[in-house]
Amino acid sequence: MAPDTLAAHARAAETGLLPREAPPVVVRTLGRVEYRPAWQAMQAYTAARSAASADELWVLEHPSVYTLGQAGKTEHLLATNDIPLVNCDRGGQITYHGPGQAVVYTLVDLRRRGYGIRELVNRIEQAVIDLLADFDLRGERRSGAPGVYVCGAKIAALGLRVRRGCAYHGVALNVDGDLAPFAAINPCGYPGLAVTRLLDHGIALPVFEAGERLAARLERGLR
Repeated sequence: MAPDTLAAHARAAETGLLPREAPPVVVRTLGRVEYRPAWQAMQAYTAARSAASADELWVLEHPSVYTLGQAGKTEHLLATNDIPLVNCDRGGQITYHGPGQAVVYTLVDLRRRGYGIRELVNRIEQAVIDLLADFDLRGERRSGAPGVYVCGAKIAALGLRVRRGCAYHGVALNVDGDLAPFAAINPCGYPGLAVTRLLDHGIALPVFEAGERLAARLERGLR
């Protein structure tokens, strides 16, 4: 979905043009979208939504970009290169997004669902763990370090923001992309943190198929 289409969709929430009887979760596959327009569309959707607005999962991929959370420290950017850095309003430190990574943004009304941010994190992590289990791959949590790990290496990172009781941002799953850009950062603020991807474990999935499978797991897990 092009940036102007994302913006139009956000305006539809504000004007009440979205179906009032939408399913509990709407999944939208948006294609490859620059980071900043996607972020701005999430902000706009969240600001405009009402009690009748659908919860949505946006499946997409970004061109190469580093993003730094609202409390992030620039010291975790270890080297400069031609990849842009965007300061954003999610939680967490620095991470990398790029081709070959499935991103699922979780636009969820937590008040309506009756649970808080910690439970949302738990449900997102569980959706990733369940997806990995479909391929006989064991995903694990790590205390104090949100995300999902395989054999000690991070395969999925997450960061969220809550505004007016509604969450946005979401989770990024490494599918088959180049992991070299992670060498220029302390991933998620952890020096020396290893990262991995599905392809490294013999799982060959197109990135959007992986994203849609994860979104399906999330759709069930958010209920």
